[in-house]
Amino acid sequence: MTEPGLRERKKAKTRAAIQRHALRLFHEQGYEATTVSQITEAAEISDATFFRYFPSKEAVVLWDGFDPVIYQAFAAQPPEIGIVAAFRVALRESFSSMTSTESDEVRQRVSLLMSTPTLRAQLINQLVQPLDELAGIVAARSGLPPGSTAARATAGAIIGVGLAALLSPDPNSDLVSLLDESLAILESGLLL
Repeated sequence: MTEPGLRERKKAKTRAAIQRHALRLFHEQGYEATTVSQITEAAEISDATFFRYFPSKEAVVLWDGFDPVIYQAFAAQPPEIGIVAAFRVALRESFSSMTSTESDEVRQRVSLLMSTPTLRAQLINQLVQPLDELAGIVAARSGLPPGSTAARATAGAIIGVGLAALLSPDPNSDLVSLLDESLAILESGLLL
């Protein structure tokens, strides 16, 4: 994977800053009570700038700048490591490279996504793109043709396990450990 250019890095930085302000306001005031205007005021941008980056208030929560980091780490794993094992390593590496602030922001965003019914429904609706991206990496690692049923099923299983972990009834659980434990169950062949 190629490194993004300066322009793309600036856009990602602005997008992350907008999201950070939005998440803080959602935490302080509640999701429903927070308006786009309040977000733009906190981020010191215009409404037009907000809408250049996010089409809606929901989109600011749904945007995940961390997925590409995980996918890049996954694609970089040695080919002799199994698919699920490689994904577990990539996940651990990616989370361990985060600052504590970034880690807190991910947890806060996930908590908001899982606790707000409209956002949770939107999250489910938008899983097609990550499924396609992950299936492409699985196919490349496995020597399968792009779009193969086996690659898509494996990617779907990984995403499904991730969703099950995110929907844990314990909101105080350690997200990284929970994801890793859930993926270990998948890796073992789901033997109960």
